[in-house]
Amino acid sequence: MTPPDRRAGVLLHPTSLPSGTLADAPRWLEFLHASGFCMWQMLPLGIPLTGLSPYQCASAFAVNPTLFPEDAAIDPAGYVDWQARQAHWLDDFARFMVIKAEQGGAPWADWPRALRDREPGVMVRFDVVHAEALEAVKRAQYRAVAYWHALRAQAAARGIRLFGDMPIFVAHDSADVWARRDLFLLDATGHPEVVAGVPPDYFSETGQRWGNPHYNWAVMQADGFAWWRARLVAHFEWFDLLRIDHFRGLAAAWHIPASEATAVRGEWVPTPGDELLQSIADTMGPLPLVAEDLGIITPDVTALRQRFNLPNMAVLQFAFDAHADNPHKPENVQPDTVYYTGTHDNDTTVGWWQALPEMVRDQVMAQLGTGDAAAVPDAMLDTVLHSRAGLAVLPLQDLLGLGSEARMNTPGTEAGNWTWRFAWDALTPELASRLLEKNRKAQRCPMPDA
Repeated sequence: MTPPDRRAGVLLHPTSLPSGTLADAPRWLEFLHASGFCMWQMLPLGIPLTGLSPYQCASAFAVNPTLFPEDAAIDPAGYVDWQARQAHWLDDFARFMVIKAEQGGAPWADWPRALRDREPGVMVRFDVVHAEALEAVKRAQYRAVAYWHALRAQAAARGIRLFGDMPIFVAHDSADVWARRDLFLLDATGHPEVVAGVPPDYFSETGQRWGNPHYNWAVMQADGFAWWRARLVAHFEWFDLLRIDHFRGLAAAWHIPASEATAVRGEWVPTPGDELLQSIADTMGPLPLVAEDLGIITPDVTALRQRFNLPNMAVLQFAFDAHADNPHKPENVQPDTVYYTGTHDNDTTVGWWQALPEMVRDQVMAQLGTGDAAAVPDAMLDTVLHSRAGLAVLPLQDLLGLGSEARMNTPGTEAGNWTWRFAWDALTPELASRLLEKNRKAQRCPMPDA
């Protein structure tokens, strides 16, 4: 009998499906079901602005229609109702996308002033002239919603929950910032004065300069964080569980002067995360959120997470040092943790293992309790599955034993990321049987029906 609080899932973004789209999702769900997994985690589903990164998107609410089949049926009555409920973001998003296309993809802060500043008369005329194009953008969003609702029902029928990812910040060149400049720290022309990122850390010696604008928290607080509450409502129409990326930004955020080329120079500025989460709890009740708390974590971040009973994250690849209190070590992982071999920002476990110095390899093998170097990647999987973590999540690349050629993202770099896809012939019945046995032994997800 599988304990109800012990689950296992797989991390795989839809772009890594063989077609690069969710047309493959039903077949993928069958494999998860046959393998004994009951959670599918993915990266944000938004529209990448430049390149392929799903963490810099054109909207905090819209999804990328190219991820979805184009032949999803539209129910006219359902569309009218949905459009009315989504009007708080949908209309401005459609305007943003149509204007952006007309302006050759230029960032909104560089548009002609009347469009940049949303002059009322100009916007009214724009809506009339471009009514057909605006409608096409909205319908593409509804087709995605319709397909997803059917897909979510298929997942639920197989006992599979959908686990989403929400970047804490939004892109500057987004419909959200264009439509609500008052919610962000911008100058009179709409450009950021300070931008988001993180200081130097494990991933980069110059830190990560993401370039997102920071929130104007005083304005957000004044209306009870209405924009944030709407954003979470939207996400929970899509997902059963949601990761808040860079959760530490709800305690304090790294403010980098916009003129700086790297994230080395900046300062931590406190954030009213306690008030935000309390407002959400008061109006929406307890939410199934996961706090991504990797990196430089201070006691106030941990206290904030624990105050609202949010699970945290741990990564086994980070566990192999001499510090007994390292939170990533299996013995320190608690039930309120989502435990990974690695995330989308790590190398694959095989790639990570192959790149380790010999001295560190010996230490890893000793901690894993194996004398066979070839067995280490599989031992990493078993260690995560048999841990006390309530949820164990394994990247598909690790389940397939793939090397660095299958790495999803290398933080701080722009080329070669977000492009990996698997092939269907890699998901053999033998692999499904082996993974099912692992989940059974670890007492994770219920077995598929016989």
